[in-house]
Amino acid sequence: MIAGNNVYAHVPDINDFTRGLKLLLKPGGCITLEFPHLMQLLEHNQFDTVYHEHFSYLSLYTVQRIFFEFGLRVWDVVALPTHGGSLRVFGCHADDSRDTSDRVDAMIKLEEGRHVREMMTYENFQSRANRVKDQLLTFLVDAKRNGKRVAAYGAAAKGNTLINYAGVKADLLPFVCDAAPAKQGKYMPGSHIPILAPGVLDQHDLDFLLILPWNISSEIREAFSTLAERGTQFVTAIPEISLT
Repeated sequence: MIAGNNVYAHVPDINDFTRGLKLLLKPGGCITLEFPHLMQLLEHNQFDTVYHEHFSYLSLYTVQRIFFEFGLRVWDVVALPTHGGSLRVFGCHADDSRDTSDRVDAMIKLEEGRHVREMMTYENFQSRANRVKDQLLTFLVDAKRNGKRVAAYGAAAKGNTLINYAGVKADLLPFVCDAAPAKQGKYMPGSHIPILAPGVLDQHDLDFLLILPWNISSEIREAFSTLAERGTQFVTAIPEISLT
C-alpha cells in the first residue's frame, strides 16, 4: 500500500512523481491518493484555494490519464467532504486482475456533465471570482461607513488568498484572530493585518465576524456561539457573501 493524502496536488513534477509510484508499487499492491476535486472547486467558486502550495488542480479524468501514461490504473474512487470536496482514488498496476469499480466511470461522466473539460467553465470561473471580490469590498466599505465593527477569524492560506485578491487592508479589517500561537502577534502576508489570539473577540462588541476558512465555518460558529448570543453575525465570502 502506498498512501498519499493531500500530497499529489503539491508535487512540482506530477509526472515524475507518478513514475515513482509505478516503480515503488509491488505487484498486487494498491495506491491511494486524496486531493481536492477540481469539479468542486469550480462548482463552489473556491478560488481562494488557488495558491502557491498547489501545483495541480485535479479532476479524476486528469488523474486517470496520468496513471495510464505510466502503466497504472484507477480502479476505484470515493468522493469526500474534506477541503470543500475531495477525491480519494485507488490505483494499481494496469495489468492488475482486480475489476474497475463502476464509481470510476460514474465520476468521469459526472465531471463531463459539469463541463470540467470546457474552456468556458474557466472563463466563467474568473468572472465569479471577481464578483466575490466586489461583494466583499462592498460589504466591508459599507460596514465601515455605517460604523459597524468587523473582525475576521482564520489566518490560513485560504483567507490570505482572498484578502490579498480583494486588496483588503487593516483600514477595512482591523485584525484577524487565529488559535495557532505561532501566528499570533504576527501579520497577514501582503495585507499586514494583525493576527491576534481569539480571546480578544470577547473584548470587542463585534457586529460581524468574517470566517475565512469557510470549510470549517460550522465548527467556528459553534466555538464562538457566545458572540452570536451578543448579536454578532457570522459572514462567509465563498461561494458568495452570506450572513448568518
